[in-house]
Amino acid sequence: MSDKSKIEWTDATWNPVRGCTKISPGCKHCYAETFAERFRGVEGHPYEQGFDLRLIPEKLTEPLSWPDRRVVFVNSMSDLFQEDIPDDYVDAVARVMEATPWHTFQVLTKRSERLRGALAQRLSRFAHLRHVWWGVSVEDRRYGLPRIDDLRAAPAGVRFLSIEPLLEDLGAVDLSGIDWVIVGGESGPGARPMAREWVESLRDQCAASRVPFFFKQWGGVHKKRTGRMLGDRTYDEFPANAFATAPVPEKAMRRQALSANVRETRRRSKFSVEGEQVTARGFIEITPSRTCINGSRGESETASIHRRVQAEDPSRGRRVRGARRDRRADASRRAVLVPSRRVAAAA
Repeated sequence: MSDKSKIEWTDATWNPVRGCTKISPGCKHCYAETFAERFRGVEGHPYEQGFDLRLIPEKLTEPLSWPDRRVVFVNSMSDLFQEDIPDDYVDAVARVMEATPWHTFQVLTKRSERLRGALAQRLSRFAHLRHVWWGVSVEDRRYGLPRIDDLRAAPAGVRFLSIEPLLEDLGAVDLSGIDWVIVGGESGPGARPMAREWVESLRDQCAASRVPFFFKQWGGVHKKRTGRMLGDRTYDEFPANAFATAPVPEKAMRRQALSANVRETRRRSKFSVEGEQVTARGFIEITPSRTCINGSRGESETASIHRRVQAEDPSRGRRVRGARRDRRADASRRAVLVPSRRVAAAA
């Protein structure tokens, strides 16, 4: 979790999933992939596996431990509605959001069809929570505009669009049922240009439809130089009456809620809260947890079992390289790879 995110429209990020796959032109210069791949192969780093898809159950209950209110971008380093993410895990993320009504959550996806189906069925209980905003990414007409239709058709309390990177003029956009629009240009090496007229058209359409408009950036190779002024001002509008207002519970109550959430997740799900991670290569990577459920530090029972399994059958574990053997490095590096449920079923 990044406690002080540099993303202009949020406070913090929460990543119970890491890694993603590209599905449309907006993914071409993915900032998350660029960041994660820098650390591929770096032992002990959270992105040692680069941008491969992984579940991080040890991050699930993180928002329950935060001592103050936050606006939280969910999965800034992934997409919660990728097809390889189990329904049970998506449900677990939603239950944490439901259990923390003092935070405001922003869930953004390019997989709008799965989002639509989930909010109508499995996630219907969570769809209308006012402190959970459901959004889709839009970059062009071919791929982006159909996502808006899916979002509008989904039952949701708050719907928003992240029109970034804006790659072409979108023309007339139906903003009915939309509560917020973010617009921004692509940034970084190879950034594709964004025309001023495209942005002004969206700004004017938002004003005509009375939809809050947030202009994030012009982008470019050096986004700090281009800034985020549109005309003679910045646009920092947010949805009205949509931020969480529930009081933040005392630490003891948050800990009690955390324990209850973990028990519920264990009861409903087939994965382990202590550290199961699903990779895009078709394996479940069991990583020893460094924190027990009650908050005490040290090796959990699960970690101990996994350590013994690896010791008995080294061929099933990945090789631990390097000479350092301090507790943190030891706990974070050791893992056991076993076939995932998906691969086992196919076999």
